[in-house]
Amino acid sequence: MGWVAALLLAALVMAALVLLGRLPRILIELAGAALLLGVAGYAWQGRPNLPGSPRDPAQTAPRFDEDLAKLRDAFGGRYGKAAPWITMSDGFARQGKTQDAANILISGLRAEPGNADLWVAMGNALIAHSGGVVSPAAQYSYRQAMSLAPQSSAAPYFYGLALAQSGQYAEARKVWGDLAAHVTAGTPLHQMLRADLAQLDVLLSGQPQSRP
Repeated sequence: MGWVAALLLAALVMAALVLLGRLPRILIELAGAALLLGVAGYAWQGRPNLPGSPRDPAQTAPRFDEDLAKLRDAFGGRYGKAAPWITMSDGFARQGKTQDAANILISGLRAEPGNADLWVAMGNALIAHSGGVVSPAAQYSYRQAMSLAPQSSAAPYFYGLALAQSGQYAEARKVWGDLAAHVTAGTPLHQMLRADLAQLDVLLSGQPQSRP
């Protein structure tokens, strides 16, 4: 049935070009050749007998990282003027609407361009929307947050986390190493950074990670 549909479609397109397009003969010949090439490609690679495999949109939508949100909240990202915008953004992200989640934060930044928490949330939202890719826009968001709140650990931590999760281990180690040098020893964040840095060192050395 797939072959019949392909040939019928090609014939209909050709008839439309000849009867309605009023193209010169040379263009008609070129169009016919292109259509034949397309049909030949379908005959070579097409597999019309394969059963369909419909996907539930809920299965393909990006999953909201609740643990990441809790970690962000621990840095104070849900307090102050940033809270309403981040709450709305999280609501869209939980539905898999990552573009809407980022757009909400854009609106928040228009109202509060100097809010470092919003810039951190924006970086995280862009990472989620791109499927883990550390885009220039996400980098800019984290760097803006670091510039606005140089004493805060949130932006460098999440920037390093995004780099590590994307496989940029050397870059992540530099960001986290610089952060660890300024975090008070013995604090929970310092201990977490030491563990993260140790894991990165293992990855960078090419040694297999030990399983608990």
